[in-house]
Amino acid sequence: LLLGLLWVPRPAPSMEDPTFPHLGESLQPPPPACPQRCSCPRADTVDCAGLDLWVFPSNITKAARHLSLQNNQLQELPYNELSRLSGLQTLDLHGNFISSEGLPDEAFESLTQLQHLYVAHNKLSVAPQFLPHSLRVVDMAANEVAEIFPLTFRDKPALTSVYLHNNVLSNSGLPSGAFRGSEAITTLSLSSNQLSDLPPGLPASLERLFLQNNLISKVPQGALCCQTRLRELHLQYNKLTDGGLDATTFRLQRNQLRALEPEQLAGLGQLRELSLAHNRLRVGDIGPGTWHELQALQVLDLSYNDLSFVPPDLPEALEELHLQGNRIGHVGPEAFFSTPRLRALFLRANRLHMTSISAEAFLGLAHLRVVDAADNLEQVLV
Repeated sequence: LLLGLLWVPRPAPSMEDPTFPHLGESLQPPPPACPQRCSCPRADTVDCAGLDLWVFPSNITKAARHLSLQNNQLQELPYNELSRLSGLQTLDLHGNFISSEGLPDEAFESLTQLQHLYVAHNKLSVAPQFLPHSLRVVDMAANEVAEIFPLTFRDKPALTSVYLHNNVLSNSGLPSGAFRGSEAITTLSLSSNQLSDLPPGLPASLERLFLQNNLISKVPQGALCCQTRLRELHLQYNKLTDGGLDATTFRLQRNQLRALEPEQLAGLGQLRELSLAHNRLRVGDIGPGTWHELQALQVLDLSYNDLSFVPPDLPEALEELHLQGNRIGHVGPEAFFSTPRLRALFLRANRLHMTSISAEAFLGLAHLRVVDAADNLEQVLV
C-alpha cells in the first residue's frame, strides 16, 4: 500500500516534453509569408509581376533572392523596404512608371549581392548614381535617360552586359571613362539614342557593340583599336559617309557610303559577316583588293546599292551573298570563280533577263543550294 501511494505516473511526453515531435508537425521552420496576390514558388523567389500594384509590397521575406515586380504601376522605390532585402540577386522592375525622382541615390546601396537589375521601360531621366559592384547585367533600355553619372557603371568587375538603347543619350551625357574598371563587359547597347560621335574609352573586352540609329557621322582613326575581341559592330541608320568610315565597321547598312577601299577593312581577318546594304556603292567605287584580308568572311550583304555586275575577287570563304535590289543586268562565266563554297545567292529585283546568267557561272559551286532570281525583268533561267 505504501509503495502504491508513493508511485507517481510519469507524464505523457506529448503533454509535457517540448522537444517531442507531434504528429502532423515538422522540425523545419515555417515557410516565410508571401505578399498578398503574389506567388512564391520557392522560398527564395517572390513573383509580383503584372498585378497592377501601385505600392511596393511591404512584407517581402528577407530570404528573397529573386524578386519580380515587372509590369505594375510603381512610381517610386522606398529605400527602407529595399534595404531590408540585402540578399537579392535578381531585381526585375521592367515596365513600371518609376522616375528618377522616385529612385533615391542610395536605393541599391544595401543590395551588395545583386547580379541582375532590370529597369527597362520606366521613366528614368538619369541613371542611378550608385549601383552595386556585384552586378552582372543592367538593363535600362527604353527610358528617358539623358545622363549617366561617372560612377554608375565604373568599377564593376563582374559586369558583362549593359543595355541603354532607346533613350535620349547624347555624348555630353556619357562621361569619358564611364566604364573604367569594368573590364568584363562583352555587350554594350547604345542604339537609338542621340550620339553624334563614337563614345571614347569603351571597354577593351567588348564583343558586341550596338550603335545603330544614332547621329554618328565619323568613326575616327584608331577609335576601336583596343577592342580586339569585337565581333559585332552595328552602325546602320547613322550619318556615315565614306569619308567618315575608318577600319573596323561591320554593320553599315542604311548609311551614305559611296566608296570602299582596302584600308577601311584592314585587320578584319576574323570577320564572318559584313553588311553594306542600302548604301550607294557602285562596282567601280570598290577598290582593288578590298576583300583581300576578309579570309573568314562567310556572309556578305551588298543588297540595295548601285551595283551593275557582281563585284570581282570576293572572299574564298563566302557562303552567302546578297545582291538583291541592285542594277545587275548580266552575270558572267567567272562571276563566282573566287567563291567555291557559296551556298546561297540572292539576285532578286535586279535587271536580269531570261538568259542574263551565263551557263558556266555556277560551275564548280558544289555547295550551292539556293539561287533567288525572282522579280527581275524576265523569269531567269538558272
